[in-house]
Amino acid sequence: MTVRREGTPRSDGRCVVYWMQRAQRARDNAALNLAVQIADELDLPVVTYFAGISNFPNANLRHYHFLQQGLLDVESDLKARGIGFVLRNAPECSPVQFFAEAHAAIVIGDENPLRAMERWRSTVAKNIEIPYWTVDADVIVPSKLLEKAQYAARTIRPRLGKFLPEFLHLVKNIENPSPKKEWQQPRGLRHDKLSIDMTQRWPDLDRSVLPVDEWNGGSNAAFKRLHLFTKSLGAYDRDRNHPETDGTSMLSPWLHFGHIGPLTIALAVRKTMQTNPAAKESGEAYLDQLITWRELCINFVKYEPNYDTSACADPWAKTTIAEHARDERSPLYSLAQLERAETYDELWNASQRQMVHRGWMHNYMRMYWAKKILEWSPSVHVAFERTVYLNDRYFLDGRDPNGYGSIAWALVGKFDRAWNERPIFGKIRYMSGASTGRKFNSKKYIAQNPPPGEPAEPSLF
Repeated sequence: MTVRREGTPRSDGRCVVYWMQRAQRARDNAALNLAVQIADELDLPVVTYFAGISNFPNANLRHYHFLQQGLLDVESDLKARGIGFVLRNAPECSPVQFFAEAHAAIVIGDENPLRAMERWRSTVAKNIEIPYWTVDADVIVPSKLLEKAQYAARTIRPRLGKFLPEFLHLVKNIENPSPKKEWQQPRGLRHDKLSIDMTQRWPDLDRSVLPVDEWNGGSNAAFKRLHLFTKSLGAYDRDRNHPETDGTSMLSPWLHFGHIGPLTIALAVRKTMQTNPAAKESGEAYLDQLITWRELCINFVKYEPNYDTSACADPWAKTTIAEHARDERSPLYSLAQLERAETYDELWNASQRQMVHRGWMHNYMRMYWAKKILEWSPSVHVAFERTVYLNDRYFLDGRDPNGYGSIAWALVGKFDRAWNERPIFGKIRYMSGASTGRKFNSKKYIAQNPPPGEPAEPSLF
């Protein structure tokens, strides 16, 4: 928990406000549960506030559609706990104004290391006169306990391991208590209805990227997917690098929007490992991805101000990038050609189409996808810009620390080591289409993601 504004709760306050941002869920939400605990001590009800902002960086209709689906579950789950929910959509969605109108005694929020979200929290803290605390609700180990930037999985893994027994043990049985005092909506307190499209008054919203019918936002869909994944957990270690199969958790969109928390997932996987010894090896491999690699990316964004540009490269990578800046690159594709999947590489084209049309891409293909953009762009700097643009525009789980960390790994060797020298890449790890395509049924994957107008084979959705 971080105290962003000190002080004692307002003596004439009428409620405790939970300002929901990143953790968009009413279940297994440590920030919300803290708000309930404080409300009980103050003999006050709890109301959750969500500001539907229209200018979230790089967000478009696809993202807001998924988000609003999730808020429907939030509203329903909060009501079952006796907790209020108020949504206000832009342009009239100021948190500071709502806190005043609701007569908040104290505000509890969640955390997000991305720069825009951190800036919003700081601004709000400066413009209110009541206490404001935030909880790191979307990691297993609170990020600030690591104190500084971690440079690789091998360095963060033992540091996380030191804290994991404490945090996983303390919440072995997650409780989602209802406050003693139920929220009663005050007359005249404005709130927008979720039955109406939250974006309808936003003329400048990018509506060119359409929602994806194959994905449904919300905690209910996330828990359903988690159940399916844990049932087949034993096959994860064997199938996880096969993009043509349903071998991964595919939980990243719901994790990004906070519709499910990593702690919930980790406990479910651990429980499966206990009841099914054959799933132990796969479970350990998955938890390393969920905890070690995911929280390494969150740590990267928290401590690296240039997390979404090539300036985040470590010194060894900057040296090799400079040495190969003038290497001949052929072919060179424009951003528009890449966006339309118009390259000579049908495997890459299939991955691009999966992203554009389905809002998701298998992680193994994401590595190859990003590295080819590096190969086909005039510079590492331009490649980084293009990859971030496409990542943020089309992925449901884009605009996320995991995405920025993965791009930095692929393009500038972040968290990696120097490899053998080669043109364009220098000492940055290289992936070839031939070797990548031999490691799984690439023909089937391409058939699952064909050009528009061609029939698609059944996919993993």
